[in-house]
Amino acid sequence: MGHPVLAGVDGSAHSSVAADWAAREAALRGVPLRLIHASPPLPGTAVPLPAVDRLRHMGERILQRAVADLSEHYPDLEIRGEQADDAPASALLAAARTAGLLVVGTRGTGGFGGLAVGSVALRMAMAAPCPVVLVPRRPDGAFGEATHAGRDAAQMVVGFDAHHPVGEAADFAFSAAEARGARLRVVQAWTFPAESVSSSTLAVTEEDRATWEDQEVLQLSDALRAWQEKYPQVTVRPDVVLLHPAEALLNTSRGAELLVVGRRIDPQAVEGRLGPISHAVLHHARCPVAVVPHLG
Repeated sequence: MGHPVLAGVDGSAHSSVAADWAAREAALRGVPLRLIHASPPLPGTAVPLPAVDRLRHMGERILQRAVADLSEHYPDLEIRGEQADDAPASALLAAARTAGLLVVGTRGTGGFGGLAVGSVALRMAMAAPCPVVLVPRRPDGAFGEATHAGRDAAQMVVGFDAHHPVGEAADFAFSAAEARGARLRVVQAWTFPAESVSSSTLAVTEEDRATWEDQEVLQLSDALRAWQEKYPQVTVRPDVVLLHPAEALLNTSRGAELLVVGRRIDPQAVEGRLGPISHAVLHHARCPVAVVPHLG
């Protein structure tokens, strides 16, 4: 059996939606679901033992409720809950070392009403050693409405750069699309070549634009060939867009089941970080976002 899917729960509505998403993903993968709740004493304070016991008891009840609710909806899924005494971010990062996927809500119980992505979710996206899916809360609590209408309507989106392809993100997206029977929209944003923008150039002709766009389309097609051969069941829609990458991804991900982006790992860095495109996507996407780490 493969590595488990890991989800953080804290009793919030956001974490409940994320845990349900994680359960469906674990069922698709045929792996166990591991739920983590962290309830450490408040830092810098001498918390009385009865208060610590109450915090742990509350955490245990949250875990029991989450396991019971998910077991009712996914009776064949192996689910186990674990209590951690570390801070939420530390507990999840430690558990993620043996997980195949980490799933968190974009927000937890803390923060303020207008906050799009909480500190724990952001830290997971930046530093987790495995792929991370951040799940926003929807008013109806559901994602991928298209899948309920029919499998052919389901769509996933992946950001791709044919000039510097990220194999880990592409492989994650193709594999997820295959498991769901979903179409995969591969988005490549492009800009005019540097030589086309100068003080002597008053306008870009339609002929030049078409030529450059055709070159981008061909390069994307060539770069995707290896994954299309590896995943022949996946219907792929290449999409070359003359937009900023973040805007292109956000526009095309409306109504998608999942949006996949990469995160470069710097072996020399103590703490991970997100690039500007991934950062913008996380704060503005309306669908779940997978952040896939890669070297190079």
